[in-house]
Amino acid sequence: MGFLIRLAITAVALWVTTLIVPGVDVHGRSGGNTVLTLIVVALIFGVINAVLKPIIRVVGCVFYLLTLGLFALVVNALLFLLTDRIARGLDLPFQVDGFWAAFWGAIVMTVVTWLISVIVPDRLDSR
Repeated sequence: MGFLIRLAITAVALWVTTLIVPGVDVHGRSGGNTVLTLIVVALIFGVINAVLKPIIRVVGCVFYLLTLGLFALVVNALLFLLTDRIARGLDLPFQVDGFWAAFWGAIVMTVVTWLISVIVPDRLDSR
């Protein structure tokens, strides 16, 4: 259940990002197609973050320390661009126009995901 909640939160954050950041777009043929695209891209983004981000953190530990964590913004942008490339390879109507769109898109995604996560818990409490 927690996985589905996280996937829904990421999909909503991705949708908000497409509304706010110019250069991050979803071009679905219909509303249902757009929602399905957002869910699949959110799944791709989640898998990329779950697999690659920890590896990059370990390998790039020195860069994180030297830049006081600002290197994380670049890494997030590059992972967002990788999500775009994989989505294009799967013929999904999702597009990120360059590094700066990915940079701002990753920032908006992080903030919106955090805001939604504060409101909606990952799991249901059994209280």
